[in-house]
Amino acid sequence: MDKIDFKKRDKPLYTGKAGRFDRVDVPQMLFLSIDGAGDPNTSKNYAMSVAALYGLSYGLKFLGKTAHQVDHVVGPLEGLWWADDMAVFTTRDKDSWKWRMMIRQPAWVTDTDLADVRAGVNVKNAKKKDAPTDKDHIDRVELPRFGEGRCIQVLHVGRYEDEGPILADMHQRFIPENGLKMRGLHHEIYLSDPRRIVADKLKTILRQPVENI
Repeated sequence: MDKIDFKKRDKPLYTGKAGRFDRVDVPQMLFLSIDGAGDPNTSKNYAMSVAALYGLSYGLKFLGKTAHQVDHVVGPLEGLWWADDMAVFTTRDKDSWKWRMMIRQPAWVTDTDLADVRAGVNVKNAKKKDAPTDKDHIDRVELPRFGEGRCIQVLHVGRYEDEGPILADMHQRFIPENGLKMRGLHHEIYLSDPRRIVADKLKTILRQPVENI
């Protein structure tokens, strides 16, 4: 049984070099997603939302192997971020952030597959005394298709809190100097597990959709 690994198959979308801004064309892809707001470091809603995404993602992986004879590597966590004042991303005012957390899914996943897995995850979750999420968050996860088209992205190595200067350089210098303007939402792809990697070595793709001025 072959195993799909998005990071290897679609390598340009998940790689880069620190300090180098790359142009990429991002096609439509299938995701599990859930929306929320607030500081991801302190918000219980954020933690429960991410737990719901992972629970369903691994449930779909298991369903693929048992029911469809297909396998895939669960994709990295991704986030779309926005605010009423987009300057908060360079000032890092996280309490003002709004977010849509996502995990990419293989093309075979359908609404029926998600419904089946959702029911099973809810049953298992209800039996746990200290479950990392709850039925409300699990039921709020959606299965949209999402594509961004032309984007500028860069690999950031280091703490999430240190993204401000490179984002300012991308937004205020590189994008306008190349005859472009921002559109859509700021996008981050978390290539490292912060539970296992020291903060100074975390790898994150920072992506911004653009269009011609």
